[in-house]
Amino acid sequence: MGVKPNGKSALLFCAAASLVFSTVALSGDPTSKHRNVIVLVMDGCGASHTSLTRWYKGTSLHLDRMNVAGVRTYGSESIITDSAPAATAFACGYKTSDGFVAVLPARTTIPGVPAVPASLRYKPIPSVLEGARLYGKSVGLVTTINIQHATPAGYSAHTPDRSKYADIAEQQVFLDIDVVLGGGRRYLLPKARGGSRNDGDDLTEALAARGYQLVSKRSELLGASPSKLWGMFAADAMSHEFDRIAFELEQPSLAEMTEKAIEILSRDPDGFFLMVEGGRIDTASHAHDPIGVISDVLAYDEAVGKAFDFAQEDGETVVLAFSDHGNGGLSIGSKTTTVDYTRLATVVNPLRAAKLTGEGVSRALGTNRSSTRIRSVMSEYYGVSDLSSSEVQTIVSTDGSVARVIGPMMSQRSNLAWTTGNHTGEDLFLYYWGFDQPLGAIENTEIARMCAETMGFDLAEVDRELFVEAKPAFEAIGAQVSLDQTDSPNPVFVVQTPRMTARMPINRDTVQVVVKVARDLYAEQEFMLDGVTIYAPNTGKVYVPAAAIDLIKEPPLRDFRPPTDRRRRESR
Repeated sequence: MGVKPNGKSALLFCAAASLVFSTVALSGDPTSKHRNVIVLVMDGCGASHTSLTRWYKGTSLHLDRMNVAGVRTYGSESIITDSAPAATAFACGYKTSDGFVAVLPARTTIPGVPAVPASLRYKPIPSVLEGARLYGKSVGLVTTINIQHATPAGYSAHTPDRSKYADIAEQQVFLDIDVVLGGGRRYLLPKARGGSRNDGDDLTEALAARGYQLVSKRSELLGASPSKLWGMFAADAMSHEFDRIAFELEQPSLAEMTEKAIEILSRDPDGFFLMVEGGRIDTASHAHDPIGVISDVLAYDEAVGKAFDFAQEDGETVVLAFSDHGNGGLSIGSKTTTVDYTRLATVVNPLRAAKLTGEGVSRALGTNRSSTRIRSVMSEYYGVSDLSSSEVQTIVSTDGSVARVIGPMMSQRSNLAWTTGNHTGEDLFLYYWGFDQPLGAIENTEIARMCAETMGFDLAEVDRELFVEAKPAFEAIGAQVSLDQTDSPNPVFVVQTPRMTARMPINRDTVQVVVKVARDLYAEQEFMLDGVTIYAPNTGKVYVPAAAIDLIKEPPLRDFRPPTDRRRRESR
């Protein structure tokens, strides 16, 4: 571990293929019973969501095969959490502020949450995925939303602004995660190639250079068997499961992605960590779309079944399944419901005829929102032939998402109600398998610590290895530092000593080093770190892996060779 050469030396350097520059090697607890951890997250899913889905299905869920505990979900400043601080809690072990991804909070106001010293605010903190990777395990992320979204980002990136998808995407690519499957292709591509990146970078080229097999279709995924796999099956979010099936899209199911990730990661004799997210449940909840909720809770539950079956057969795997927060305030029963006469058919029969989510109805309608077309689509895909004139007019005239219109209509027909269009703050269920001791009601931060302990490492030690505040550390060894923002979308942290200049691109794991090997003679090499260089815009601080400090302090000069053509260059 530590630093290793990229393998793609700059023009003036003759690389030594065997070069490895390492800090102290980390090793996990050899007595740990479990080599693998699979975490499955339902985004925006409350107890009513799973209860409704169970009634709809008519049989038990795969979740019901596991043990059950409780989990509290609040953040450092709000009792109703955003997805980003929720992910930070269960991925990194700290409560944080809304919008913050794997960084410490700006402040704490909730009783019982420890205050963070001013000097540590906005500091990046390690996730259990980063810890597992540092300790030699294979790691993976799977989701049905864009991979840069809050939950997967909480395991793989560090920023106080969860909407910075371009930065998150870059950090994820250069973290060298073994398997990544989901949506979000546009955030990897420059605008010239139909993407949304302003820095001009094509991160798919970086992935290919790092040995990933890139796939974009279900058929490609099912036939893939590489050691490193990156699948982007949509420009942004993937489709809801019912819509994926109805429109015969070339997107895999969440269960198929989960099964493929387990297949690849489980080859590692040191074990693996995998996070799987049902990311579109949250979208449906915001839209008050019960069909969307059922569609994607069922898809998520099938993925849980794949993970649980593997864990039972493997015998060395812990499985945790839970939601990051509630959403929508879904209730089975509305203000007009009579408790004594709430029959199962009254709730589920209007829903069982649906073949599309509200989002799918929008796709089926296209640009034709005539009353005739609306009635035809609702009859064909929802079994609804009694739309009122006012309901038709509401669909015709809506400027927003059709799902936000269709969902409430179907909810009313099914005796369902919603209290809010946003997140809710109740305690939730935690489903688990593989722990010897029963769990009670725990904080979401305990999930990260449980995962780390199961895999045999300490997150505090991982923090010391990956996130050293750069300026004081480099100045302590006599180096000068600066942040080169000449190319503003691509800032570079620069370290200079009398004999060496090192350039560390922000959001990347590389270090370009130029060393003076003789009078007016310089040699260059690029190294790869165990983590990425992080810039905290709120404080102006830069954080680097500890190995970067050692590289500058004691560079492997024996491995730097003069250029073969004896060309000379000026120091950078």
